[in-house]
Amino acid sequence: MARAATTTDVFNAVAEPRRREILDALVDGGERPVGELVRVLGLGQPQVSKHLRVLREVGAVAVRDEGRQRLYRVNGRALKPIHDWVSNYERTWSERFELLDTVLEDLKEDRDKEEGHGSE
Repeated sequence: MARAATTTDVFNAVAEPRRREILDALVDGGERPVGELVRVLGLGQPQVSKHLRVLREVGAVAVRDEGRQRLYRVNGRALKPIHDWVSNYERTWSERFELLDTVLEDLKEDRDKEEGHGSE
């Protein structure tokens, strides 16, 4: 089965760890030029530019020109499908944590009864 091109799907685009690092740097530092991303990430400019191109093609980053610089920023709207997908798993984990809380509370009550600390 052929893999989807990284430039057509935001899931594939952010599957590359360096692209996630770029998104993290843009979220943490706000709008930045390529040169600053190169410095912050310790990568070569061609590598950063290549990843920014992919992120731009899927809409995960937006760019604007300011004088001679191109400033990049995260476009959260394009990342919403990822958020929506992960949210399904968040519910599963919340349910599991609630069950774990119940088990821990039962264990605590049992221990308190054994040690005579129960409310008798």
